[in-house]
Amino acid sequence: MPINIGIDEKARGDIAEGLSRLLADTYTLYLKTHNFHWNVTGPMFQTLHLMFEEQYNELAMAVDQIAERIRALGFPAPGTYSEFTRLSSIAEAEGVPKAEDMIRQLVEGQEAVVRTARSIFPVVESANDEPTADLLTQRMQVHEKAAWMLRSLLEG
Repeated sequence: MPINIGIDEKARGDIAEGLSRLLADTYTLYLKTHNFHWNVTGPMFQTLHLMFEEQYNELAMAVDQIAERIRALGFPAPGTYSEFTRLSSIAEAEGVPKAEDMIRQLVEGQEAVVRTARSIFPVVESANDEPTADLLTQRMQVHEKAAWMLRSLLEG
């Protein structure tokens, strides 16, 4: 049955493409954060272990919301590592970095997700796609706050 939500197919496709990049960034950041949760060591272990767990749990919920929005627009959501690798702007971690390097990489990842979300806004706004705009705004708020909290650990 055709989708008739007031957004033409081309605009829905463009939005879904942007959301697919956001999904790939979010999933890549989820995996990196979970990896660091498992492998962090050092004097900040307890703080970072708990913070990383809170963040990867939030990211796990976010990937579902983003994928469901792509589906609501009528397009398949990417769901394989190869697709995520191709679409993501976030590089995987090499080896097991020191705790401070983990924090830096996660700040960079959080900020990358914000940039990806922000890059989708022009097509979303021109299509009057308020549900996607709301999702993007919420995601940007979460990631900007997470980046700020992580960055705070590097000061002093």
